[in-house]
Amino acid sequence: MTDYKFFHPTEVRYGDLDPQGHVNNAKYLTYFEQARIYYLIQLGLFGKDQSFMEVGIIIADIHITFHSTTHYGDDIKIGVKITRIGNKSLTVEQCVMDNKTGKVMASGTVVMVTFDYEGLKTRSVPDEWKQKISEFEGL
Repeated sequence: MTDYKFFHPTEVRYGDLDPQGHVNNAKYLTYFEQARIYYLIQLGLFGKDQSFMEVGIIIADIHITFHSTTHYGDDIKIGVKITRIGNKSLTVEQCVMDNKTGKVMASGTVVMVTFDYEGLKTRSVPDEWKQKISEFEGL
């Protein structure tokens, strides 16, 4: 898990907890999403003032593996890396990690498809995206 070049710090909020006192499984999807957006911003592929409709991506598939529980007050960060650039899709690996110890609480894979929301159809991954991601990730 040390091969991530991008991490986004995330606060575990009280409202993220389930009745058992640990982070609800569905909240990991929100953590992953928030970190992916900041990853795109860092690479210059998305701006904070843009609409999500302009991003041109849609989630096609998500898999999460839970390794240990996460609790209120845990100091966590979310790792993001794109491991594959296809013709119309990007494969993203992500993890929720303890910021101090490096212990992984959850890991997952997300497949994002580049999408034209106006025409309601898939589109090719823009060359600019391919270049910036490849340069950043060393693909």
